Amino acid sequence: MPADSSFAGFERLWLQSDLSAAETLPLPCGRAALFACGYEAGHNQDALAAIAVDGTWALVAVADGAGGQASGGEASSLAVRELLGAVRQSVAAGAPAGAGIVAGFDAANAAIQKLGVGAASTLAVAELDGSSVRTYHAGDSAVLITGQRGRIKLQTIAHSPVGYAQEAGVLSEREALHHEERHLVSNMLGSAEMRIEVGPPLTLAPHDTLVLASDGLFDNLSLGEIAERVRKGPLEDAAARLASAALSRMGDPRPGAPSKPDDLAFVLYRPARA
Repeated sequence: MPADSSFAGFERLWLQSDLSAAETLPLPCGRAALFACGYEAGHNQDALAAIAVDGTWALVAVADGAGGQASGGEASSLAVRELLGAVRQSVAAGAPAGAGIVAGFDAANAAIQKLGVGAASTLAVAELDGSSVRTYHAGDSAVLITGQRGRIKLQTIAHSPVGYAQEAGVLSEREALHHEERHLVSNMLGSAEMRIEVGPPLTLAPHDTLVLASDGLFDNLSLGEIAERVRKGPLEDAAARLASAALSRMGDPRPGAPSKPDDLAFVLYRPARA
């Protein structure tokens, strides 16, 4: 799509937020809906970020502080703040905005380690450049892209024993959703061994929907259930359906269905139509 010369850049952070409804946000290359809430009110350890640099480029990010470790909310907040700072520095230096993303992961990792309390956080980023998307992640916060008919076009691999087993075909999606070790994560910010997985650039079709979320979403709904709720209709309605389904599953477990009470944060994104 042509760049919108009137579009002003911005930086938005949602840190340990409890939103009553999804917030919609125009981006230079499309539109996003963002939602976050803690399973226990006032104790959300997830964070969101949305950054727009110019008339064509933006990124959205989700960080999930490790709930079983100290200062999870502080760790996720540091993750998105350091990401934002690194992108800002990259732009100021005249480098491509995307060059700051990897630097942001490294800066966040170092800052979380400096807390000295064993804190950790996941971080997943979608870089949006016109109709192109590129993913970056560490941990089990994930990115999903679905077409209007519900076909899954992309699913990033959770950095966990269960995630790798599912990708290898050792576990089915259903087995993975109910696995007793699904909560284990093998790669997070805050570790000296942290690594960043970078996906290839992909072109979004006009009716595609990108879902970027913490494990509070992916541990409670199957990929098909997620796709069915977001693949069509107004973006804000899709976000409302998705949040309602995930929170309902957490609070009202039913036989045969996954149910893991957790904080929830997600971003839905659709590109602007040409």
